[in-house]
Amino acid sequence: MTSAPAPTERTEVVSGRLGDGVVSADRWRVVRDAHVDRIAARTDEHIARRMRQERHPVEDFLFTYYPFKPGQLKKWHPGPGVRLELADEQDRRYFDRRWYRIDADGTTAEVDLESWRADRGDGAKFIASLLASTLHREANFGCFGIHEWAMVYRLSEDERRHQQVPLRLSPAETDAVVEGHRIQCSHHDAFRFFTEPARPLNTLQPSRSGMLDNEQPGCLHAGMDLYKWAMKISPIADSALVVDCFDLAADIRTLDMEASPYDLRGWGYGVVAVETAAGKAEYMRRQKEFSARAQSLRQRLLDALASAGIHPR
Repeated sequence: MTSAPAPTERTEVVSGRLGDGVVSADRWRVVRDAHVDRIAARTDEHIARRMRQERHPVEDFLFTYYPFKPGQLKKWHPGPGVRLELADEQDRRYFDRRWYRIDADGTTAEVDLESWRADRGDGAKFIASLLASTLHREANFGCFGIHEWAMVYRLSEDERRHQQVPLRLSPAETDAVVEGHRIQCSHHDAFRFFTEPARPLNTLQPSRSGMLDNEQPGCLHAGMDLYKWAMKISPIADSALVVDCFDLAADIRTLDMEASPYDLRGWGYGVVAVETAAGKAEYMRRQKEFSARAQSLRQRLLDALASAGIHPR
């Protein structure tokens, strides 16, 4: 298992930290270059595997499940309300892209909120509403990750998604775990991967249209999706916030798979045996930690949207 990038001091890319008025080119370039290095530490191995046509069942997930490429992550965004000095033509080319405005004399750039709201405002209002409704809803910590088991329920070996990874238990034992639990998945994107025999066993039938009513802050997949929402509202979410969302999603994915029916010990991962009392306790402890991180990030995303004039419906 590849170890996570070492924690680094997060640079809050907001006007209060970069300073009021126009931020000098020398200063913002340092922040941008540090961001590029942070993304390289998180994406280089995935790119190398892709070149070798290799797959990793955990670490590649964020690049296959979500439609964002490493190059998109590397593009640095200061967030709205930050004016940046453009000292040369290379600086101007860097911000000659969608939803940025360069002033008439070509000396400063900033996020163009008017054009962004015109293009993305309606979708951003839905995202704000989803974030707010999830933020203020009571968390449910009783799912124990059985959604991953429901995705392999009654499947043959050839039908399973991660065929290169064996199951921890026999197929019959794996099915018995599903049948022996109350399945209460509230996330529509997880639920849609349930096998047909597993779908009626879920206490909910979550759908995309019901997201505002169903998503709750204890859900691991809702926490992972904060990375998706941060990228969707680009460039409103500054790059420091995007990376924090990415890191949470990567950490959640680890628990998601360690608690799954797959045996990832050969890949260097542990086992959270949710079919046991001890495994359930471990899952819930980590789930609560991730939920707290996710709630903080939801608020930061809502604050970013509010600074761009977007509020929940």
